[in-house]
Amino acid sequence: MTEKNTPLLDELEKGKWPSFVTEIKRAAVKSEAAGELLQVLERSYKERRGHWKHGGIVGVRGYGGGVIGRYVDEPQTYPNVAEFHTVRLLQPSGWFYNTKTLRTVCDIWEKYGSGLTNMHGSTGDIILLGCKTEHIQPIFDEFSEAGFDLGGSGSCLRTPNCCVGPGRCEHACYDTLEACYNITNEFMDELHRPMWPYKSKIKFSGCANDCTSSIARSDCSVIGTWRDTLRIDQDAVKEYAAKIDIKAAVCDKCPTSCLTFNAETQELSVKGEDCTRCMHCINVMPKAIQPGKEKGATILIGGKSTIVQSAFMSWVIIPFMKMEAEDDFAEFKDLMRRIWEWWDEHGKSRERIGETIYRLGMTKFLNGIDVPPVPQMVFRPRANPYVFWNQDDLDRSGTALDGSKL
Repeated sequence: MTEKNTPLLDELEKGKWPSFVTEIKRAAVKSEAAGELLQVLERSYKERRGHWKHGGIVGVRGYGGGVIGRYVDEPQTYPNVAEFHTVRLLQPSGWFYNTKTLRTVCDIWEKYGSGLTNMHGSTGDIILLGCKTEHIQPIFDEFSEAGFDLGGSGSCLRTPNCCVGPGRCEHACYDTLEACYNITNEFMDELHRPMWPYKSKIKFSGCANDCTSSIARSDCSVIGTWRDTLRIDQDAVKEYAAKIDIKAAVCDKCPTSCLTFNAETQELSVKGEDCTRCMHCINVMPKAIQPGKEKGATILIGGKSTIVQSAFMSWVIIPFMKMEAEDDFAEFKDLMRRIWEWWDEHGKSRERIGETIYRLGMTKFLNGIDVPPVPQMVFRPRANPYVFWNQDDLDRSGTALDGSKL
């Protein structure tokens, strides 16, 4: 089969959207590995089965992760992709690059690998697709000289990721860029040397729009929020009133009905204690409504895709935490160390943090990390009237899960 004999892949080049097939064909002009990759993929589509196998551990000296071993199942047929390992590089916070940096990445990769890249992987890394085992160490050495480091793979901390935050977004409630950079450097040992039951991910989103999809895709979600009340510019509200139906577009769609628009005075009011900080009103009227001044983040735990259990959305464990570079994010780092220690002690092989909590219960988890229960942790109202309170929890918190003082 030649590169041109790919009728099934050719179908993926039709239509108005960019095609990865086109990009692989462009790379195949200079890379024999990219050409054979097209042949393997065409065959996989025709036979409806994959031809790749996981080859175990490959890596560089001193690291336990960062390279994913991949081998084709018929190396005699496809010798140029017999070894087709993936290299992960740590990305800059917010994915800010200059052209010199990108050219450096591409030049080194074309020298040793297939030239194929994925910008970026689902965790956020720079993904370099396809190299031989003998080239892994030279690739790492040259990228290290250029100022890069390997990302995470295996049962370790996967590369933390963040939204663009204050770099380009006025809604950010904390500096996601600094938080991601600082905390990545703090936990570099956990990132490079697998030591846990399975992988662990942290994603930083500056507000509840959650542009990193952290609530569904990370074990620990750090989502920006505010503790006081929305700030409303009434003059700007009047300008919006001339353009949109504020009651229908904003107030009626508020999940807790905390907003009220007075059509006569054309003023918008908010009942702060009912606001859930969902960002809908701010998204519709960004010039008139802003987050409060007392900003920080909500910490959630347990998000993941289907593995041992079904897919989980993460749930709240810390309703509000200050995320400030001035104190080196000390409170968050201490929390993560306690969470990982508990999970490492109780987790089973290939069991994510959320699955361990699901198996053992939130009470054991909160006791293990020394966090008192608060009402915001409640997933749904209880249906079972026969509840026996844990006296240790009540003594520590002084507050029952329904919010009542004891």
